[in-house]
Amino acid sequence: MGAEVRVTDLPLSEVLDGRLPARLDKELGLATVGDLLDHVPRRWIERGELTPIAALPWDAEVTVVAVVESVTTRRMHSRPGFIVDVTVADPAADGAPGASLSMAFFNGHDARRRLAPGMTAMFQGRTTAYRGRITLNNPDFALLDDDVAPGDVDVRPVPLYRATGKLPSWTVRSAVARVLADVDLTRIPELLTPRLRAEAAAALDLDAPLPDTARAYRDLHAPEEVAATGPARTALALREALVVQAALAWRRDRERAVPAVPRPPRAGGLLDALDARLPFALTPGQAEVGEQLAAELARDAPMSRLLQGDVGAGKTLVALRAMLQVVDAGGQAALVAPTEVLAAQHHRALLALMGPLAEAGTLGAGDGPATKVVLVTGSLKTQARREALLALASGEAGIAVGTHALLSDKIGFAELALAVVDEQHRFGVDQREALRRSNPGTHLLVMSATPIPRSVAMTVFGDLDLSVLEGLPSGRQPVATHVARMDHGPRVIGRVWELIAEHAAAGRQAFVVCPRIDPDDADPGHANVEEMAPRLRSLPALAGLRIEAVHGRMDQAEQDAAMQAFARGETDVLVATTVVEVGVDVPNATVMAVLDADDFGLSTLHQLRGRVGRGPDAAVCLLATRLPDGHPSLRRLEVLALEQDGMRIAQEDLATRGVGDVLGAAQSGLASGLRHVDVLQDAPLIAVAADAVGRIMAEGPGLSAHPALAAEVARWESEHLTAADYLEKG
Repeated sequence: MGAEVRVTDLPLSEVLDGRLPARLDKELGLATVGDLLDHVPRRWIERGELTPIAALPWDAEVTVVAVVESVTTRRMHSRPGFIVDVTVADPAADGAPGASLSMAFFNGHDARRRLAPGMTAMFQGRTTAYRGRITLNNPDFALLDDDVAPGDVDVRPVPLYRATGKLPSWTVRSAVARVLADVDLTRIPELLTPRLRAEAAAALDLDAPLPDTARAYRDLHAPEEVAATGPARTALALREALVVQAALAWRRDRERAVPAVPRPPRAGGLLDALDARLPFALTPGQAEVGEQLAAELARDAPMSRLLQGDVGAGKTLVALRAMLQVVDAGGQAALVAPTEVLAAQHHRALLALMGPLAEAGTLGAGDGPATKVVLVTGSLKTQARREALLALASGEAGIAVGTHALLSDKIGFAELALAVVDEQHRFGVDQREALRRSNPGTHLLVMSATPIPRSVAMTVFGDLDLSVLEGLPSGRQPVATHVARMDHGPRVIGRVWELIAEHAAAGRQAFVVCPRIDPDDADPGHANVEEMAPRLRSLPALAGLRIEAVHGRMDQAEQDAAMQAFARGETDVLVATTVVEVGVDVPNATVMAVLDADDFGLSTLHQLRGRVGRGPDAAVCLLATRLPDGHPSLRRLEVLALEQDGMRIAQEDLATRGVGDVLGAAQSGLASGLRHVDVLQDAPLIAVAADAVGRIMAEGPGLSAHPALAAEVARWESEHLTAADYLEKG
């Protein structure tokens, strides 16, 4: 007899009738009872203190219960589509008709299909004016049961779900109601102990403990009152945070069980030689993190660490020192970048830092220690690639630089000991798992160019220890940042060009960044590289300046040539897309002008600003925008103008854009599966869950002290992690 199917794994086809399970799966990807229960209502319509139609205020969120008087449909004149006009009225009192209200539903398929004269429904939306009368446009609505009288005050809140045109909210609601009625939710494994729920309530300063899981699902989907949905969501977020933290802790435990070859520092080697040739002293932050990494590399357990530092903190040098320690100890290191452009830039940067130390086997090599640093990318010519791979396989090359394909099993290292991954937001948890599977015992250092709040790091990078690189290298200074509001007149953008000309006259260089490559990429009017470069060449203010362009659609050789020419000072103004966001180090560049800056996220703008001010000269960042005064997106730009602290900027960006937008592929396989946890809002819950997992791990190997949690983690990993084919994709 087979094992009993978990309640949440039950296919909806076994609970719901007809074509509904197939529709839920096709439209919303909901295939199981668990999928449907975790489909959180986007909000709830509650009766509360209903406002009579005659007393509705202007420009306010209102809820009315009313009887439908008429439903008519008309075509739109100015564009394709139709409008459903619905007139409703307060229920009659003492035989007198109630006040009426007109509403308009634009392309209102659901309203046309479900509303009919005589029906009673609850409507919620914001009042607006139309021809001098109050109206509601596209309000949310819910039909009330036939046995609920309009005057009845005991109407439960009605959940509204994310839906599609072919699958309206009321259909989802009826499916959930059927599941709540027919499925025994108490059979869901309870992971939230009374102690854990009490700790979470205390951390959030709640007056009462959180509900258990079964109660939480009922309070989320069928609450007696809207107030019950808050504790329900919190309990489910706590449960999810517990599973995530346990999955990451268990993975770390398994990873540490795989032995690594100790790579202790060696006196008189490459690392000592590099330190001796540096023209500057390490910052206290670089020295502190360097000691931390050196100690971990000397152990027989593999290092798994996230190195977080603000723009320009000097992470590359810290990583190079760790790589050289490994090479000194007989191993090899790989530096992985998200794109070929960045890989090539890293390769040049390492060669510049190391000088003769990277010239092993060449005429330029001296008598001291040296190794070979090879670049491995897809665009390498066949002979160059063959030579690089041979140098890696033979051990002649101690350091390899390339894209993620460098870590696939198609690349043979003599003895890969350390993988350094730059730009963590392109290298998520599934990629890290794939790396560990294909290279057991390899030390891993992941570098973050975007400062990440601790709660986010714990959720997305909880399988890694965290190091924070404080401070900036000597010579770096804050970059003056200004919002150039083009809505204030043509003089504003004219001043941007004048400022670039002034810096160029002083021998400095400038970036001009556009959100688009060409005018076909988006709505007309957005700044784009292909039109902006010739336009700048024609401006009298920039006459005589050497202006070139670079973008991601150019082939690799063209991009490299443009970047290198700018780095050598052969170009005065580089017009670019965000291919210059990270990795570009041109100390002579002192102006960063970002056009249509409101198209970019704050973290991207902070990265772009970090491309200037890398030398001793004062630098400026100009954020040009067409937004009018009072536009809400202006606040984001003003935050950047006032703030240099990358952590505060990242928090603002996360709050406005969401973790997925900011961290990108880091969400793949792990946090993209989060249904209830908000990694910013739920920071206290994440900490409570992490502490609980720590106690469980201390009570026995792995998660043996909590079998139900271990089973949930195994199930969760099988659903959310897709690492197996990652490295093949390269």
